[in-house]
Amino acid sequence: MYVVMRSLDQGRTAGVVSVLGVETGTFAYALAAAAGLTGLIAASEAGFTIVKYAGAAYLVYLGVRKLLERTDAPEEVPSGRSRLFLNGMVVQLLNPKIAIFFLAFLPQFVDASGGPVAVQILILGALFTLLAVLTDGAYVLLAGAVGRRLRSGQRARSVLAKLSGGVYIVLGVSAALSGPGRTRSSA
Repeated sequence: MYVVMRSLDQGRTAGVVSVLGVETGTFAYALAAAAGLTGLIAASEAGFTIVKYAGAAYLVYLGVRKLLERTDAPEEVPSGRSRLFLNGMVVQLLNPKIAIFFLAFLPQFVDASGGPVAVQILILGALFTLLAVLTDGAYVLLAGAVGRRLRSGQRARSVLAKLSGGVYIVLGVSAALSGPGRTRSSA
């Protein structure tokens, strides 16, 4: 949803750069899974909660910033590429569900007799990241084409900016409220 909104609001290039940032964050989690670090986030209630709320707060921040952005300029200047990349990467790195996904998903496909487990997890993580780049890239191309039409007039740009800001806020709030409370079972 994040990369689609970037593409709708700022065009294909912004969407592609955002995808690269998001998927760099995904690959960082693949590296962490190969090193066994994703288990720390998954096992630590406090760590999971901190990452979850930091990610939610960051999405809300992006949404509020978008809502407060001026859209009355004749031509909206898109965010710089490095900023788009960094924002995408931060959004993904502050998503603890990715850590849980890599912890639960990748080990199912590891064969202990097939060589070093860390290398297998890293290869699987790289393949997952590549597939995510391809699928997210397809969403970006479609959303960029639709967004070009939506950004054609001043009123349309203003509505699109408000819509994208609202979507970021909804994503942040839903991330903060998602999932049942994590409680430790007593033995």
